[in-house]
Amino acid sequence: MQRREKEHIQPPKLAHRFLKFFLKDEFLEEVEGDLEEKFWTRLEERSSRRAKLSYWYEVSQYVRPFAIKQLDIFPRQTIMLKHYLLINWRNLLKNKGYSFINIGGLGLGIAVAMLIGLWIYDELTFNTYHDNYEEIGWLYQHRVYGAETETWMNMPFATSEELSTSYGNHFSQVVSGTWAWEHILRVDEEVFMATGSFMEPDAPDLLSLELTAGRIDALADPSSIIVSESLAKRIFGISDPMGKRVLIGATTEFRVAGVYKDIPEASNFNELLFIAPWEAYFTSYSWARNVRNSWGVNASQIYVKLAKGTTAEAASAAVKDMLIGKLEESGDEVSLNLQPEVFVHPMSKWHLYDNFENGVNTGGRITNVWLFGIISFFVLLLACINFMNLSTARSEKRVREVGIRKAIGSQQYQLIQQFFTESILVAFLGFLLAIGIVVLALPWFNEISDKSIRLPFNQPLFWLSGIGFTLFTGLLAGSYPAFYLSSFKSINALKGSVRRGRASTLPRKVLVVLQFTVSITLIIGTAIV
Repeated sequence: MQRREKEHIQPPKLAHRFLKFFLKDEFLEEVEGDLEEKFWTRLEERSSRRAKLSYWYEVSQYVRPFAIKQLDIFPRQTIMLKHYLLINWRNLLKNKGYSFINIGGLGLGIAVAMLIGLWIYDELTFNTYHDNYEEIGWLYQHRVYGAETETWMNMPFATSEELSTSYGNHFSQVVSGTWAWEHILRVDEEVFMATGSFMEPDAPDLLSLELTAGRIDALADPSSIIVSESLAKRIFGISDPMGKRVLIGATTEFRVAGVYKDIPEASNFNELLFIAPWEAYFTSYSWARNVRNSWGVNASQIYVKLAKGTTAEAASAAVKDMLIGKLEESGDEVSLNLQPEVFVHPMSKWHLYDNFENGVNTGGRITNVWLFGIISFFVLLLACINFMNLSTARSEKRVREVGIRKAIGSQQYQLIQQFFTESILVAFLGFLLAIGIVVLALPWFNEISDKSIRLPFNQPLFWLSGIGFTLFTGLLAGSYPAFYLSSFKSINALKGSVRRGRASTLPRKVLVVLQFTVSITLIIGTAIV
């Protein structure tokens, strides 16, 4: 009974089909016979499940280079793609006026959007040079003057010590510093002007300065100074600056104890060409020394690094009434009446959210980022609409071409592929033209925007976004001719009796109206500004 049941069991069909799919024809008949014979033998000795598994195993053993037949699916597609590209390239050369307007308009639109996009990226990544970007903050304070509330960036000199002593669980680093201003530097008999600041010893570590010479804690020595590479080269030339004598002002002498790489322009500290020790500030300026312990004089900037697990909001809540308590202790009723309220302004908001009105953060440069982002979108939209309008207008002249191609055997999917290939080719040429325009325009653009932007050729995100946009634009613009024209019957296309109803012209009318609307809006906006 068991033997009769096994007679109805066959080798697994899926494995047999897979074998026929990849195995060379000259091996197929012999291998099929051998595998079936082994299958029946195993079926007599083992269970049907084990026999089928063994059959699969035997099939997998033939998946080797010598036995696999050459599949011509991909070569055929490659040949067709080359054919489409060749035909489309010839069409572009044949219709030079159309090609110039279409590729030029799209390229110019992409170039404008690319320039604005690079500017926006630079704004959004401002200060990210510093490793602790997400953890660094600047201590601000609100002060009430009648009905108005002012926001100050200055704090009393004694703030740094108080934060380290009483609020150490909220801040892992606290650094006092002065505003960066231009100083007179004297090296031997030569005089130089350079922008710098006096800061506490932890400043280089807090700001993630990259030292090429010296130690990160060099400012712990009150007679030391650290300078940027550009300043070191300017005042010392090619000689080693380490240990060289520098005077700030007329009498305060320092020795170069470190050299750090120039801070990028996309940083609030980019003008910092040297940093002098904090203690030297009080030695050099008597007025600062006299009010060092006063809580009523606000003359220093306090930078902090938040402790792990602490947010800027939590730290702000902790230090909110710090000044009020100290002013009450010192009896400074004048400052106390101004109701000072301390808070931490995170580095991520220094550049884009630096505007305060009546004690409320009302944004800042982020408004420009949104404005230029919207302009970029509309410029790109205009370029795409123009591209699509030209494509659809020209596509109606190619009805007979569709009819001839269908008459000689072209399938609808092949026509769709051809139209999409042509559209993507034009979009890709527009993208290449845009890169060329941006390369030429960047020096001028950097000058008017006060930036040092470069094309990020080495960043995959740039190429992925550019190629992705190119494909999207090409597919979108080519969708109308691809699906609409390829649907015509060959006999009607050859006779020229294709009916163009309202549905066929409506998309183009909508695009034209939208294009004029956007253009007029941009013109009016420009005139108002």
